[in-house]
Amino acid sequence: MQQEDFRFSTSLRVRWAEVDMQGIVFNGHYLTYADVGITEYFRALREANPAGDITGSEFFAVRTLLEYQAPARFDDLLDVRVRLARLGNSSMQFAIGIYRDQELLVKGEIVYVHADTESRRPQTIGQRFRDTIHAFEAVAPVDTASAQA
Repeated sequence: MQQEDFRFSTSLRVRWAEVDMQGIVFNGHYLTYADVGITEYFRALREANPAGDITGSEFFAVRTLLEYQAPARFDDLLDVRVRLARLGNSSMQFAIGIYRDQELLVKGEIVYVHADTESRRPQTIGQRFRDTIHAFEAVAPVDTASAQA
């Protein structure tokens, strides 16, 4: 899992409240970091194509997997990388890589199911969204940290 394998990245800094008594990030916070990455991914996706939004439905997380490689510490600047790994009929899988500089700290995946907001029943992902996300993944990488600087 190389940084250049990812289409999108955003950065965040480890806060004091996120570390344990050993001074390392408590493992549960990495899922929050992945969620921040996916939230920013969707924000960039909407900015890339505002007409690509899906209305009347949502994506719900149904599976998460994180593999810890090395710890992050207080005040580390982390690079959260996200890419589409699979787009199914009603679900999509994201690959996640959390780095400090060039070092991979955590890798993982999150699976979302596209569902009706009322019934929470799975729905087919529409072609407009498919086209939008495939076009987004096909262009040059986006680094929101550089864009914010």
